[in-house]
Amino acid sequence: MIETTVRPTQNLTGTLIAPPSKAYSQRMLISSSLSKGRSIISNPLFSEDTKATLSAVKSLGANVTINDNSWIVDGSLPLTGKSKPIDCGESGATLRFILPVCALAMGSSTLTFAKSLERRPISPLLQSLQDLGVKTENKKNGKKPEILVHGGGINGGKTSIKGDVSSQFISGLMFACPLARLNTVITLKTPLESTGYVKMTREVLENHGVFISIYDKFNQIKIQSNQKYTKHDCKVPGDFSSAAFLLAAAAITNSKITVQNLDYSTLQGDKAILAILDQMGAKLKIIKDQIILEGHKGFLKPIDVDAREIPDLVPICSVLACYANGISKIHDAHRLRYKESDRLLSLYLELRKMGADISMSENSLTVKGSCGLNGALIDPHNDHRIAMACAVAALGAKGETKIQNSECVRKSYPRFFEDLKKIGAEIIGW
Repeated sequence: MIETTVRPTQNLTGTLIAPPSKAYSQRMLISSSLSKGRSIISNPLFSEDTKATLSAVKSLGANVTINDNSWIVDGSLPLTGKSKPIDCGESGATLRFILPVCALAMGSSTLTFAKSLERRPISPLLQSLQDLGVKTENKKNGKKPEILVHGGGINGGKTSIKGDVSSQFISGLMFACPLARLNTVITLKTPLESTGYVKMTREVLENHGVFISIYDKFNQIKIQSNQKYTKHDCKVPGDFSSAAFLLAAAAITNSKITVQNLDYSTLQGDKAILAILDQMGAKLKIIKDQIILEGHKGFLKPIDVDAREIPDLVPICSVLACYANGISKIHDAHRLRYKESDRLLSLYLELRKMGADISMSENSLTVKGSCGLNGALIDPHNDHRIAMACAVAALGAKGETKIQNSECVRKSYPRFFEDLKKIGAEIIGW
């Protein structure tokens, strides 16, 4: 376990390159693995979660050559089932995306995953797969949970599923159902949240020649059967989810930094961080593929954040709220209870340690700023976004902050602490 110390920093400066998008990297990899021919993915993210997706598609037959800054993927159809378990690690996206894909294999496959994923919902996806003719079984093998997927293909047909539990369920079905025997109709029983991620999946699929029809404000999705994936070369864009921590670090220290490799035309919902920072009074410039943040005058302004479309921004928005002059509310955040940790509870506990005036309800956080944070010993609850959020909070706090188990940032942003050091943050133990 790595313990990293973050000391307060009055001024950050410099230029950083945003890490590649984890969400795009995983989607492009799965689509390429289902395509006929060779696809080249440039600028992919190398992280714990993308390693899990890489391992999964290779287990199902894809041939992936890894170069310094690309993945060369030779498609794997027809898929073959694997008697050896496919380990999804702690990647919820890998589990939810690959599970329906395994149903396309000729034989059975077993998916295993870390116990930390047991608390994250999966049963709605299993029920939808059952509706579409796929048999699955929950199993236990020693300490790790497993799901057995009986292959042989997907019949297709009709299914219904909640849209406010995880958009990854929808994306998983979108990957597999174009190869079903019959057309598939997915009806959303509750409004879809994180629609940006479903749009992202559709965009990647269309680049590979697969088309999905979405109707009635995402209330219904129709997928034509017997489609064919085609090879496609692509470049992974920079990740706004990760860049949000860098931009927030500059905002709370009233600093000027430039973050490159950020395309504002992307479908990533988390580019909303720019509008949030603007509302709080930070000075932003968007120039081509880079964002320049030039600090702010006086205190940051409080915010009201609806988390339904941007759950991954809640940790850093909570930190920004600590440095705002007034009461901020982050609401409609119930899905954060089922992330890598119970993120609402984790934020409440850890920011309170630092002196935040924060309260919590079932689906919201309220922060009374400016809080005047102090250094503390932080337990990130094995959650990469909690670790990064508290590291950013520490930059403006009095005294040093120690973050236990800080290696959990490798899940999505392995170079996070190195990047903070590049722009002047005093980081010890990493």
